[in-house]
Amino acid sequence: MHSPNRWIMVAVAALVSVTLVIVYVYANRRERVAILPAVTSSTGATIQAKSATPPAAPEAEAAKPTPVAGTAPEPLPAPPAPLPEQSANPVPAGTQNVLYDLSQLPPPVQKMLEAIVVAAQSGDIEQMRPVLESNELKPMVAAAAVDDPIAFWKKASADGAGREVLAALLNVLSSGFVRVKEGKEEMYVWPYFAETDLTTLTPSQAVDLYRILPAAQAVPMQRSGKYSYYRVGIAADGVWHYLLQ
Repeated sequence: MHSPNRWIMVAVAALVSVTLVIVYVYANRRERVAILPAVTSSTGATIQAKSATPPAAPEAEAAKPTPVAGTAPEPLPAPPAPLPEQSANPVPAGTQNVLYDLSQLPPPVQKMLEAIVVAAQSGDIEQMRPVLESNELKPMVAAAAVDDPIAFWKKASADGAGREVLAALLNVLSSGFVRVKEGKEEMYVWPYFAETDLTTLTPSQAVDLYRILPAAQAVPMQRSGKYSYYRVGIAADGVWHYLLQ
């Protein structure tokens, strides 16, 4: 029979041997993980051992400033200021402020102007009679008093029917106009040449003048500086005051 002490010694030796084997295997495994090289897979892709430290950001991204929370972005530069509008027909010295937009006229003036134009476009001088009768007073058509403007215009026209006067009236009203005086005496006058020094006309304004008058009449007026053809005056309250030349 074996002695009990002998069995105890065998058990202790076996336990020590197993412990040494475990320690050796654990130590060898840690060393292999620490020096694990890059391995190329069968597909050609390179597999790196994972590292606890993240890769450094590219220089371009690293240099990019990080916006601070709660701060507003820098405002865009303001657009350049628009250039001031320039008039197609600059007003020379000695000229009133020339207007072309009929919507700037007071409503009573617009109403009278429309009535005059409609009657003149008809080609029948008698169509002007209701316009005259609707007026507060008969407009002046000559330096002396005239009882019947219609009969006067017929006599003044080369055709004897008043159509020459109607044509001249339409030409005059198609030009620019000016506003003269203030308050109760406020008046709108066509064409603006009636209130203009003709020696100061621009080339484009000279063309406007030639649309109303033939050059044979317009040139002498430009030299003298005075307009002496048909002109129309309508007060701000819509009363037609004159058609004179």
